[in-house]
Amino acid sequence: MKLKMTKSSGNVFRDIGFPREEAEHLLVRADLMIQVQKLITSRRLKQKAAAKILGVTQPRVSDLLRGRIDLFSTDALIDLLARLGAEVRLKVKVRPAA
Repeated sequence: MKLKMTKSSGNVFRDIGFPREEAEHLLVRADLMIQVQKLITSRRLKQKAAAKILGVTQPRVSDLLRGRIDLFSTDALIDLLARLGAEVRLKVKVRPAA
């Protein structure tokens, strides 16, 4: 059996059919969420301890760790990263016109 492969655009959300603008927003939020998850995990924080540091409830931390991207805005994720002591910088890459 021969597999059909399609080259990725570099944005999984675009690849699965989201409109370009929404896909960009989702990718940024996903990247931010992954960083929050990594910081919580690397510090071996329990959900209750993470909630206290982040100033949110434990169920909110659970949503975060389960990847519920639909429940978190870009601003909220940046705030969480700041509460964890992270510095967030945005990098813009201009692509050739499509």
